[in-house]
Amino acid sequence: MRELRTVRCDGSPRAAVELGAAVAAAVTGIGPPVLPLAAEDTVAPPAAEPAETTAVVVRTSGSTGGAKHVELSAGALLASAQATATRLGGPARWLLALPAEHVAGVQVLVRALLAGAPAEVLDLRAGFHPERFAAAAARLGPGRRYTSLVPTQLVRLLDAAGPGLVALRGFAAVLVGGAALDAGLRRRAEAAGVRVTATYGMSETAGGCVYDGIPLPGVTVDLDADGRILLGGAMLASGYLGCAAETAAAFAGGRFRTDDLGRWRDDRLEVLGRADDVIITGGEKVSPTAVERALAEQPGVRAVCVVGVPDREWGHVVAAALVADPARPPDHGGLRQAVRAALGRPAVPRWLLELPELPVRGIGKPDRAAVLHLLLTRCD
Repeated sequence: MRELRTVRCDGSPRAAVELGAAVAAAVTGIGPPVLPLAAEDTVAPPAAEPAETTAVVVRTSGSTGGAKHVELSAGALLASAQATATRLGGPARWLLALPAEHVAGVQVLVRALLAGAPAEVLDLRAGFHPERFAAAAARLGPGRRYTSLVPTQLVRLLDAAGPGLVALRGFAAVLVGGAALDAGLRRRAEAAGVRVTATYGMSETAGGCVYDGIPLPGVTVDLDADGRILLGGAMLASGYLGCAAETAAAFAGGRFRTDDLGRWRDDRLEVLGRADDVIITGGEKVSPTAVERALAEQPGVRAVCVVGVPDREWGHVVAAALVADPARPPDHGGLRQAVRAALGRPAVPRWLLELPELPVRGIGKPDRAAVLHLLLTRCD
């Protein structure tokens, strides 16, 4: 029986280097398949044998139910890494600034393997700090460099300015994923001289497979009759370890059926948000992602998360938690007017709650459950 090699990642460079070596052995066929886990992770994988082609098993966050264990072959990982290198303009040195156990962290290690130079690793045991990011970037030395961040890290580097932002400007590409990159944050980063690329993907696609709305080479994107995004290509996972029925449902016809809604706009894929996040208020359907975009476009809004709050009369009402720019706090009346002009009256937030920062989960996705709790306890 093929057994998984578990590598515990505690945010240290040592653990990331150990994982990188294990992944390299698995991808090249000389080592067993690898299961990277956070040091504190207590969820056991299913008692099932990985497929013969499996190189890495990545555990999902379980945001839409129980956690799943995604089987990724060496072919899927390398296809994704090669497509990224092609899109970005060739191989380069990589800085790993994300938790190594997540698919985005694993892919930085695979991309570095493909480029023939080990990734430099940022020590995350004490959290993400811009000055340490600058020091890690300096250790890469001269030449073409790439890194991958989540929006929260990008915000912190922009807010801190100084050496961290100077270092960030030195990267030929900064991939931003894990959560939506809103237009306001993108404009702010580009105005600061940062070369950002918004990525869309998930564990089931070996990480990002659509960059700035355009599929990577070899990636297919379709929409079903309900607007669900269907993804295909060599980067697809083999399935879920020990979950044959879920694998058959999610990967039917050689494509992965996501939980996201999308549309084509100017020949680019626009992700409208999760199908199960749609807010129904007074019989009208409202996309939280669309409201977030409308709010993020307004001056003084640094970050925003929109949820539906239960309401006796309307079923649900739209509510938003936001992080304001202290130098120019937004006018709440103006925010509501902007949403109404862009999306209509049903989308206007009933509640607007300002927070010092948004609660996040996993690799940096907004924690909608925590935001809902805060709105329920602080607004009446």
